[in-house]
Amino acid sequence: MAAHPELPAATGPEAGYDELPDDVEQLKAMLLAERAREHILKLINRTTFGKRSEKLPADQLALALEDQAVALGEAQGLQDKTDEETERYGLVPRKHRPADAQRASLPAHLPRFEVVIEPDSLECACGGALHKIGEDRSERLDIIPAQHRVMVTIRPRYACRCCTDGVHQASAPAHVVPGGLPTEALIADVLINKYCDHLPLYRQSKIFARQGIEISRATLANWVGRGIAALMPIVTRMRVDALARSRLFVDETTVKVLAPGTGKTKTGYMWVIVCDERAHGGADPPLALYTYLPGRGKMWAKQLLGAYQGILQVDAWQAYDQFGQEEGANVGVRKSYCWAHLRRKFIDAGGDAPVAQDALQRIAEIYRIEKEIRGRHAEERLAIRQKRSRPLIDKLHEWFAATSPRIMAGSATSDAMKYALKRWAGFTRFLDDGRIEIDNNTAERAIRPVTLQRKNALFAGHQLGAENWAAIASLVETCKMLDIEPYAYLSDVLARIITRSDTDAIDDLLPYNWVDTNAGQTAFEMSNLASAA
Repeated sequence: MAAHPELPAATGPEAGYDELPDDVEQLKAMLLAERAREHILKLINRTTFGKRSEKLPADQLALALEDQAVALGEAQGLQDKTDEETERYGLVPRKHRPADAQRASLPAHLPRFEVVIEPDSLECACGGALHKIGEDRSERLDIIPAQHRVMVTIRPRYACRCCTDGVHQASAPAHVVPGGLPTEALIADVLINKYCDHLPLYRQSKIFARQGIEISRATLANWVGRGIAALMPIVTRMRVDALARSRLFVDETTVKVLAPGTGKTKTGYMWVIVCDERAHGGADPPLALYTYLPGRGKMWAKQLLGAYQGILQVDAWQAYDQFGQEEGANVGVRKSYCWAHLRRKFIDAGGDAPVAQDALQRIAEIYRIEKEIRGRHAEERLAIRQKRSRPLIDKLHEWFAATSPRIMAGSATSDAMKYALKRWAGFTRFLDDGRIEIDNNTAERAIRPVTLQRKNALFAGHQLGAENWAAIASLVETCKMLDIEPYAYLSDVLARIITRSDTDAIDDLLPYNWVDTNAGQTAFEMSNLASAA
């Protein structure tokens, strides 16, 4: 971690003391910032090298880092104030702004408005007129606070004075909540707040109340339910598209669901299917599909994947054993197992133990090659794997086979080796196909938003609530993968899908087909153009 920008780099007992500020408040802030940094270093060491029971969750460490950054900002703010005072009274020239305070570039799509600051007088001291010879421009990020407004829809009625043909009036537009208060944009905002930013409805109700708008949590819940009902055909179609792909990443995590009539929670599972070909420049757009199921056994995996034929990138959980067998509907499935799971087993066995450490170093060599070839075309990845990775993995197999019998049976290291040897065909499948990734981390990354929502909501109110959560997560996370702003997508699609019947096509409303009217291209097409450039 970099040193504090305002603290001197001392080389002796008194080195740099003359550079310390005289202001007591600034010294206090700098001291607190320094203590915060030392505390963070201890936390990082504990998280990285400590015992498993002592390690901090990533979100807790992030909060600590955030607090340290606040302390550093306070010290820098006080230093800026001191510099302004010294410059004002001409004591010393103002110091350069520290590197970490340099301005970030702001997106080009944001609207700009200009504020021109002219000198007090355009008349020179000699009496002549000053002429503009240039200008300095700087950009700062501003905000217009969110403000609710009332959209008034007026439908004039017309009649003819010459006949009695009747009254003419435009039809009322269709809405997600017929005759209700919210526009589709507002429903999209509530959905994003709840499922993307993890803001429960009761908190959103309080935010409305601060603007004098009384909307109960029950009313918000009704809006959310109606919005999800309108969007469900898109999610259903995404499932069809996903199961037609040639390769899937699959993973699952636990979620708590309130058991009806008991007042207690039961454990269910949020499964995720991810399609992502970007690591080898594939032509298919990425998507993430979430599904809530009551369990994680074979029957639920079968319900999730149906008669799927293709490559499954999974961990070696026994629920997937049924896929790819000689008999059955999924005979065409090829399973590729996750090296990250295997590596984790050796870490759990004791990363500092000689045999486990040797295994981790050997696996790290394979990962270094994968990092080097990430983003290259499948054919090139395959050629490099055959030339460089296969010899390493063949030697690893020989070492596992020779070492495993000599280790105490039942030990964690022995179990990790036997785990790999028993499933070796699945662990080496990536060597024969440049499209396959070495691990299932793509799916594991897609699971993380679920764990964050789980921490905020604690549990789903019922199974339907968990299914609704899965549906919106599918749309939101797919938008993120496509670099689409989720609110822009949902607000537009809600307004369009409500005007269509059940038999109308919805291809243009799928996230990977959706056209941003401002850009005129799908997000996936734009990302491909950017990659080509």
